[in-house]
Order: sequence, then C-alpha cells, then structure tokens
Amino acid sequence: MPELPEVETVRRELEPLVVGETITRADVHWNRSCAGLNSDGLSAQLSGVRLRALHRRAKYLLFRGERAGLPQEFSVHLRMTGRLTVREAAAPYDPYLRVRLVFDSGLALHFDDVRKFGRLLVGTPAEVTLPALGPEPFDASWSGCVWRDRVRSRLRPIKALLLDQRLLAGVGNIYADEALFRAGLSPRRRGVDLTLRECEALVAAVREVLSAALAEDGASFDRFYRTPTGQPGRFQDHFQVYSRTGKPCYRCSTPIVRVLVAQRSTHYCPKCQRN
Repeated sequence: MPELPEVETVRRELEPLVVGETITRADVHWNRSCAGLNSDGLSAQLSGVRLRALHRRAKYLLFRGERAGLPQEFSVHLRMTGRLTVREAAAPYDPYLRVRLVFDSGLALHFDDVRKFGRLLVGTPAEVTLPALGPEPFDASWSGCVWRDRVRSRLRPIKALLLDQRLLAGVGNIYADEALFRAGLSPRRRGVDLTLRECEALVAAVREVLSAALAEDGASFDRFYRTPTGQPGRFQDHFQVYSRTGKPCYRCSTPIVRVLVAQRSTHYCPKCQRN
C-alpha cells in the first residue's frame, strides 16, 4: 500500500496538472470505487467543479474546488494498487480503469486500480470522509514527549503503534520497519517500556526515513506503484531491513529476520535492534 512518501509524490506531480482544471463529467467503470455512485451520480456532484488545490492528509489525497462559489471536494485513497494519471481525454482506457474525470481542457484524470480497493469519496469538506487521524510525522506538534505520552500506557508492540493511524498518520509497514532499524529499537518492544530518549530517537528516525524516501519518489518493489508520470520510486534501493530476509545487516552482518508483529510482516536485525 502506498504510504506517506508515495502519496505525497503523487500529490506533488499531480498538483500542477489538475489545479485550475474544471470537471465536465465523470465516467464510472466500477461504482464501488466511489461509494456506489454511477456515472450520472458522480457527474451530478462534480460537474462544473473547478479544482483550486490538492492536499494530502495521511495516505489520502484531498482535491479541493468550488462550483458556483460553493466549496466542493473529494478525497482519494489509493489503497494497495490505485494509480492516478492525467491523459488526453481521447486516450485509450487502461483495462483497470475504475473512475475517469474529464476536464474542459481536453484532459482527463484516470483512477486505475487492479485490485479495486481504492476509493474516491465526495464530501464538503472532504475531511469529513476521513477517519480520526493522528498528527503528521513532520508536524512540529509531534515530538518525543508527545509520542511518549501517547504510548506510555500501551502494551502493544511499538511496530503496531506506529501503524495505528489514530496515533500517527501516514506511516505504514515499510517505513515503520526502516525507522525502527534506524532508531535501534526492536519492533516487539512495548510502548509502555519506551524511554523518553528512545521516543525522541524514534521520532527523529521516522522523519529521516520519510525524508529520504521522499527524495527518491517513494519505493517501488512491485509493478503497482508508479508516479503519475509513470516512473517507479527508487527508495527500495536503500532499504536497510524491509524485504531483506536472510541477507546480512549492513551494520553488523547478522542475517535480517522476518517475523509477524500485529499480523504484519516485520523485518529487523536481531543484533542491532536487540532491546
């Protein structure tokens, strides 16, 4: 599933392509992708909307616009295999096209999704369609002290807490593993057992790994994630532990192990992350 670096990369590439465009109609090819709306229903809600901004919140893309002076917004969650591209309106469809928004300029926004888990939801404002979310990792309000307060009474392993979007927004399986390695923390450590210093190290590690991934346009290690211009991410070439089961740790040469933590595949170095 695309995480914060991948979704933010999509936002950055799409923003100059869609902001200023006006939607003329919607073509729905899989109505579950947009809460059961068919083409007429989605067109009724979005036709005439001029897009003014594209934001990201956690793993959601928030398209904000207006129609007849009134705000109209929609959100997109790519889930596992969703992809957004801007093409000529007359361009052939991808076989996995689920929703298409046609613009008055002759371009169209395509929402392709192999596994059909992605969603486009209309709301005013779009925030109301989102679940309760924790702070963004780069927010100044998120600190070691804040994280310590959030986890100090929790018995769940720290890997599970990092994946809980109510506690921290945007981090998923890949970047949780990579951040825990950088912080030298075992993914099995319980939140209640973390010291303030360890929480500060983890906050710094999360920010470091997300920044590094953003600089590489995220990670692509299968055929699904691509940027809107069709390019793969490059951060998979810099993984320290994720998807490296049995390979030597770059720090100590101990083989990386894979275990299940909170029902998620988890990769770590049993020596560097012993505590």
